[in-house]
Amino acid sequence: MHAIMEKEKSILKMPLKSKHLLYPLLFLSLFLLLSRLLFLSHSSHILLSPSSSSFSLPPVHADPSDPCSGRYVYVYDLPDKFNSDILRDCHTILPWIDMCPFVSNMGLGPQLTETGSVLTETGWHVTNQWVLEVIFHNRMRQYECLTTNSSQADALFVPFYVGLDTGRHLWVKNVSVRDSLLVQLIQLLKSRPEWSVIGGRDHFILSGRATWDLRREADDNSQWGGKLLTLPEVKNMTVLLIESCPWESENEFAIPYPTNFHPSNESQVVEWQEKVRSTNRPWLFSFAGARRPGQTGSIRDQVSDQCLKSTRCNLLDCALPGNDCDLPMSTMSLFQSSNFCLQPPGDTPTRRSAFDSMLAGCIPVFFNPNSAYTQYKWYLPANYTEYSVYIPEDDVRDGSVSIEEVLFKYSAEQIGKMREKVISLIPAFIYKDPSHKLESVRDAFDLAIDAVLERVKSI
Repeated sequence: MHAIMEKEKSILKMPLKSKHLLYPLLFLSLFLLLSRLLFLSHSSHILLSPSSSSFSLPPVHADPSDPCSGRYVYVYDLPDKFNSDILRDCHTILPWIDMCPFVSNMGLGPQLTETGSVLTETGWHVTNQWVLEVIFHNRMRQYECLTTNSSQADALFVPFYVGLDTGRHLWVKNVSVRDSLLVQLIQLLKSRPEWSVIGGRDHFILSGRATWDLRREADDNSQWGGKLLTLPEVKNMTVLLIESCPWESENEFAIPYPTNFHPSNESQVVEWQEKVRSTNRPWLFSFAGARRPGQTGSIRDQVSDQCLKSTRCNLLDCALPGNDCDLPMSTMSLFQSSNFCLQPPGDTPTRRSAFDSMLAGCIPVFFNPNSAYTQYKWYLPANYTEYSVYIPEDDVRDGSVSIEEVLFKYSAEQIGKMREKVISLIPAFIYKDPSHKLESVRDAFDLAIDAVLERVKSI
């Protein structure tokens, strides 16, 4: 092949009047070169491993008669230690809370049987914000275009519960312990013929934690988090998280935090939308959260103070005894009674509360673009003024802006239009009950799969 290429170079350097005599030779050389490349490409897949004899490249032409054409997903059948064993050891997932109730019911958590007048009668659970990996995996099991033939797949899903595993070891000083399962996973993937086709670029993985817990730069025991997102192999994959780092990485994509609402049929979605559309909202704005007195740069204190001073604001201080902000009844009652819901950054820019408030038909007020606008591009309108209000956090921090005055300027007509937009978005950021199929409702899972398949196709 090298000789052929050198011969082509010499031909191209000849005087123009001499070249016409050698055109047939040039075409023959090009034909031999292409034939050799095709042979080497085919051979590289045959020689991957002894187990790859039945493995072939995906079909080039889509079948228009196949409704799943272009949408097939292969799910790796990983050893139990990467997922189900983590659930069996659920007492160890977080050091300060027993996560066993929350990983039950396919990750939805305990079902709410007493919903009162705040919630509708069905579809509600006490769902923990860190369990998205379990919910997503169970939704994937019901995906209509699964394939057991990896060579047919348009994308390949790796169901490693990396967020739950990382949560078990975040406070362990030994990074080798923190990364043990992750290192084993990468070794396993690289040994598989599916990985070798395009170096994992058609693979995707999901974490129920924020990017900041998974991007440790060095194997230093004093540094925070795991190193999933800094591994070269993972940088080839598509990574879904509840909060991404869009300015650091092109392969991270944020998908919604899980809320407490997991409908099992279309009528439950419509019923809930009608309820929040017609509810009475006596408060102009509200805030559910705790102060951050020791956190440099946080505006939580200023937001809480402004809410306390206003007769138009309702505050639910999550740090006070008796105010259990993890219970859907508490927060949803607050959000349903308010036109605007304040969403200042907490430990990280995003908050689950943003989705809880929108679920209640409350217009979110953001103070940092990274709380939503740079994050959930698959789910929220690019024109953020359609569904939210933005107040720069620097203006709140230095006291140059009154949140009440900003919000009071919105007319009833404007508020109604924005609320209707929020309500129309509800199906896009809920996660349906994995044990049922909702044909006419496309939820956060459906939109994520569509976007992943489109991204892999572009690669």
